[in-house]
Amino acid sequence: MQRNLSGWVGMARRIRAFTLIELLVVIAIIAVLVGLLVPAVQKVREAANRMSCSNNLKQFGLAMHNFAGRNNQKLPYGGKMGAGGWDWGDDQGSWLVYLLPDIEQESRFKVINWSAYNPVGSVLGNAAFNGGNGFKTMHCPSDGDGADMAVTNYSYSLGPQCIAGQCGFEPNASWCRPAASLNMGYGNSPDHGNCWNMSEVRGIGVRTGGVQTSLNSMNDGTSNTIMIGEMLPLHHDHSTWGGSWASFNGGNAHHGTLPSINTKTDKFDCSIPGRSAQNWNVAWGFKSNHSGGANFVFGDGSVRFLAQSIDHRTYQLLGCRNDDMPVAAP
Repeated sequence: MQRNLSGWVGMARRIRAFTLIELLVVIAIIAVLVGLLVPAVQKVREAANRMSCSNNLKQFGLAMHNFAGRNNQKLPYGGKMGAGGWDWGDDQGSWLVYLLPDIEQESRFKVINWSAYNPVGSVLGNAAFNGGNGFKTMHCPSDGDGADMAVTNYSYSLGPQCIAGQCGFEPNASWCRPAASLNMGYGNSPDHGNCWNMSEVRGIGVRTGGVQTSLNSMNDGTSNTIMIGEMLPLHHDHSTWGGSWASFNGGNAHHGTLPSINTKTDKFDCSIPGRSAQNWNVAWGFKSNHSGGANFVFGDGSVRFLAQSIDHRTYQLLGCRNDDMPVAAP
């Protein structure tokens, strides 16, 4: 018995440890497995973020129809300045302010003193109007940059409204002032969504508040007209001016279909005019951090993902509510 026990002890002593080469091989295998796993995890996370973003937009689509149901089919102002017109200091709020009661945020709406001059501007510092933590509906999880700021990832659509460029570069002008040969069904429009006449409004809303569109004004059909789309606030100079989701001039009534989807504008000078947030002809376009495109709400309340490779003519016709040339989203 003693001899057998000694034999086991000897065998135990002869069991060798990993060599350095074997250890390195194991580490390399683990690194390969992690390298394969991380992209898969990121892909799943982005899919979840994209779904969350889509759900936010779905809530806005339902809220728009709730608002219209209470207001004779009219939609919220894209933005609204002073009632007298051209008073940039009198902030009467963005479309998001008017939609607050319909997205379960009535308590925020109630703190506004509408009888005051600049009613929204007077409460922007109020905690009830903090657009960051606690108000997730305003943010797409794929865009983490502005999550703690009073900005939003969603904007009303100007459609193919003219947007004068800066930096001496205006590549999208031909689509807002289309030649007859393009057969677009719409003509020129005032720049920047500064409209006071319904006939001049190409999309759904403008920031000045002189006009209020309606579901009935989508002559091409609600299912064929873009109403709201994604934006990246830090790629838009009006958001970074200290604007807010609550402000009529804070960037969320300043996006249209002229620039291609996902045209990134992350520069704040004219050194690269095609990427300048100050060059509105390229900066005022819908964009996201999703791969390949962005989410949009259409007039019927449906949410669809449009590829950034969409035919540009089709994109303009989807943006215009009344060109009498209805096209279906691809």
